[in-house]
Parts: sequence; structure tokens; C-alpha cells
Amino acid sequence: MFRALRAGAGGFLLKEADPAEILRAIRLVAAGDSLLSPRVTRRVVEAFAARPAPAGPSPSLLGDLTDREREVVAPVRAGLSNDEIAERLVISVATAHTHVARATGKVGARDRAPRVVFAYETGLVGPYAR
Repeated sequence: MFRALRAGAGGFLLKEADPAEILRAIRLVAAGDSLLSPRVTRRVVEAFAARPAPAGPSPSLLGDLTDREREVVAPVRAGLSNDEIAERLVISVATAHTHVARATGKVGARDRAPRVVFAYETGLVGPYAR
């Protein structure tokens, strides 16, 4: 089951699933959702809970960022471009780019995706923050 999920399976049902449940699962997965049977979900939760917590960047790294760099990293988390960040913070695009680039270097990220992860793991932003 874990290998199937890692390989991209959108769901997992046990072989005793009835036809109606299989049809419902197919529709859900085709619509972009995921589905696990309740017994499978229990195994996934148990396996996840048994794993050690991942080590992430230290929130102390936030101390290396200026206030403006912190302001810039939060909109990056929301997927905003440098142009959109500049508009939101009322700064030039070049200034937004400079702050984003400096924040990138300070947190050891090479592109936006690691900055987003950094912002989450250090608590700078949370889910659905805008």
C-alpha cells in the first residue's frame, strides 16, 4: 500500500470493497480527491505517528532576516510574484527582487519552494495566511 501511494496512487481500497464503494472511489479520485478505506487509514495514521518528527530549519534563522525580508517571505508563501509583492508592499519590483534574493541566501534556499517550506517550518506563516 505504501509503495502504491508513493508511486502516485490516489487511493487505496481493500479487496472486499463492494462495487458501490469502488465506483464512489473512482469518481472521487477522478475529481482530484484521495480516498483510503477506514482500515487502511488506521494503518497510515499508525505508521505516520511512529515516525520521528522531521528536523527542519531552526526558527532562530528568522533572526537573520530583516523586518522587510520577513514581510517579503510571507507573500512568497502565498505564491505571489515579485511584481505582486512590490505592488502589495508599495515598493519597486527591483527592491522586492533584492529582498527576496537576500532572504533566499540567508535561509539557504535556491528558489521559492524552499523559502515557502522555511516560512512554514519556522512559523513565519501558517496555512491559508494571505
